Amino acid sequence: MTASPFLAAPLHIQAHALAALLVLILGPFVILRSRRDRLHRLGGYVWVVAMGFTALSSFAIHSFALIGPFSPIHLLAVLVLWSLWQGMAHAFAGRIRAHEAVFRNLYWRGLIVAGLFNFLPGRVVSRALLPETPELGYAVIVAGAAALVWHALSARRGPAAQLA
Repeated sequence: MTASPFLAAPLHIQAHALAALLVLILGPFVILRSRRDRLHRLGGYVWVVAMGFTALSSFAIHSFALIGPFSPIHLLAVLVLWSLWQGMAHAFAGRIRAHEAVFRNLYWRGLIVAGLFNFLPGRVVSRALLPETPELGYAVIVAGAAALVWHALSARRGPAAQLA
């Protein structure tokens, strides 16, 4: 593991990566917090701002452009921005179950899926975490995708199946 790919990356990629790391770390704290108090709200607002910044800053990254300056991952960024708006609208309207559902889906499906794309060989995260064996990035992607499928299937079966 080496930090040199991050340090050598352009400033907009460094800022994007730091915001994404904050979102990744802060997400479970906000999602799993049993009490919905001021600390949950503060953490949630920080998470929403950091997630919005992460999505918006992705539009400055064009290393895997397929359609002009954009790639399919930019569609995910648009979905993230829409989900942030929806999740906050639900919270402000008092629809807490819908608010929770939107943000849990955004964390598990949006952030984790986008994060897995970073393990493609040649990406900064892949070069930093797997400098000697970039092809292991494909194994990380497959393992992450399998974990997401397992999570989705166990969520469909309900809480009793998750505990078994």
